[in-house]
Amino acid sequence: MASPIYLFTGPEIGNRNDQVESVKNSLSKKFGEVDNYLLYASDSKIEDIIAKLQTESLFVPATCVVLRESELLKKKDEIELIAEWLKSAKETAVLILVSDEISVDSKLDKLVPKENKQIFWAMDESHLNSWLQNYFRKNGYSIELDAVDSILELTENNTEALRTECNRFFLCFPKEHEISVSDVEQILAHNREESAFTLFDAMANPNDSASARLETALSVLQKILLTKNNSPVMILAGLASCFRRLELWHSIHAGGAYLDDFALKTKGFTSKTARTQYARASRVWSFGQCAAILASISGTDSEIRSAGTSLQDTQLSLLLYEIVMKNGGRVAKYEADEII
Repeated sequence: MASPIYLFTGPEIGNRNDQVESVKNSLSKKFGEVDNYLLYASDSKIEDIIAKLQTESLFVPATCVVLRESELLKKKDEIELIAEWLKSAKETAVLILVSDEISVDSKLDKLVPKENKQIFWAMDESHLNSWLQNYFRKNGYSIELDAVDSILELTENNTEALRTECNRFFLCFPKEHEISVSDVEQILAHNREESAFTLFDAMANPNDSASARLETALSVLQKILLTKNNSPVMILAGLASCFRRLELWHSIHAGGAYLDDFALKTKGFTSKTARTQYARASRVWSFGQCAAILASISGTDSEIRSAGTSLQDTQLSLLLYEIVMKNGGRVAKYEADEII
């Protein structure tokens, strides 16, 4: 029997998600209906995840759990529970571990057969350039080369984000239209969808004062909270991912080390946009401050989960204050009262 555990890591979210869907589709073809769950390691107990995998239904023959943020699974008892489940796991229950990072804890990695794991490396700019041109062509459009560069400057450089943004052009222009730089400006720059990643960018401009960066960040946060995809878990997970990457940027440049573009690409910083963004951010926060900020994000996550949704907007705003004005230092109660 094939092992029911998979591990898909790396920053190329689009191709990674395609592989996740492939596993789910194979399970569906084999057993028919499937109970699908999407969970986050920062917001789920491993005991509950295993319980879902072990629970059999009279009406739905198979179960699939996709667990994101799997790099956070490091505790010995968590990994032992997964190992114990695998000893008696049935082929009708599948666990797919997913991470934006390149790797997970070595003990967790060892539980997954080699044929069931894959690293999805980020595409370099030349491949993304070709991917964009081909994507527009397949959908009946052409695009100027300068417009390709503009899209890459305004969008997260992974195929999942690019698909989402490019599909907006198909709703606005007839087939055979050539997408121009002005079209990109009209569709993307003026109607840019905010996310945790644009929120990070708003806080990371070393040319602005801390108060100006906070004002911009709070404005971006409000836009995110007004969208339907405003889950605090998603916002906090996105910010945590950005600051973990900034820690990596600091570590690979420790002692003034110089890395060329190829070396940076092997570390996941594939695009000029990403390299510029993290170079800027490294002038705002040090390696130690990143660790403090990650602790603040984790603390806010715990507070929101324990207090419920009634205060989540205030708690997220306080977190931005801690990140921008205090570089990860927690706000004392009397400070919080003054800010509110």
